[in-house]
Amino acid sequence: MSVQHLAAGNTALKVSFEFFPPKNPEMEEQLWRAIRRLEPLAPAFVSVTYGAGGSTRDRTHATVKRIVEETSMVPAAHLTCVAASRDEIDTVVRGYWDAGIRHIVALRGDTTEPGARYGAHPAGYQSTAELVVGIKRIAPFEVSVSAYPECHPDSDSLDRDLDILAQKVDAGATRAIGQFCFDEEAMARLRDRAAARGIDIPIVPGLMPTTNFKGVLRMSGRCGAKVPDWLMRLYDGLDDDPDSRKAIAAAVLAGQVEDLRALGFDRFHFYTLNQADLTYAACRLLGMQPRPRKDVS
Repeated sequence: MSVQHLAAGNTALKVSFEFFPPKNPEMEEQLWRAIRRLEPLAPAFVSVTYGAGGSTRDRTHATVKRIVEETSMVPAAHLTCVAASRDEIDTVVRGYWDAGIRHIVALRGDTTEPGARYGAHPAGYQSTAELVVGIKRIAPFEVSVSAYPECHPDSDSLDRDLDILAQKVDAGATRAIGQFCFDEEAMARLRDRAAARGIDIPIVPGLMPTTNFKGVLRMSGRCGAKVPDWLMRLYDGLDDDPDSRKAIAAAVLAGQVEDLRALGFDRFHFYTLNQADLTYAACRLLGMQPRPRKDVS
């Protein structure tokens, strides 16, 4: 599939973007520059992450509320099971509904201590499937969950990961967003194995820009994503060469988009890292055209 073919456009394509809540005024400005840059692409939704142990709860809530109030985009708030009781989580869920949020990305979550073994709150939701049931009991949210094309670091097999995904779908999940990976065939195998199990919700590939390659290595180590040798070689010796890293990252992301399109995917979730340039370029590669931004203030 050529770049010319990709750029021809396809109205059936759907994209979504992921942001994280800012920690300070400078990061707030960076986030909103990215949001304004990507808004004209009219994503299906944008998600806002939830820090380990619920550490960014207030900032996540403030960010999604502002997206509702100041943009034309549809926000999805992340929510995790850790470090909170059911009552506390239910209060957060009701607060999202009251703020106009109708989509939650439900995740197990991680502990606040790097490397520490996961443990559910004794009075909390014990699994993502339980969390999905709890969310749906409160209000008719759309609920997205995670899926793993490569084995979850706490799982003993891909079959076990698929069992857990099936439980989340049975609980009411309506979409699965893939953990980022650099093996497009693994993403296709996950989709096909899920379909064979009767899992009929969309399985959406997650795409991670690689400009900050050291950061990608850290994240991959935590989530079990494999970094291939060919990608390591591309970035070898470029720690002090940001321009070359940007060019390589653009080529890698474009290649992933092209390969996934060829494998039949028509939905993509971009982990933007609160930066817009590479994600915007990839969406234009998909044939997407920007629309004028509507002022909803």
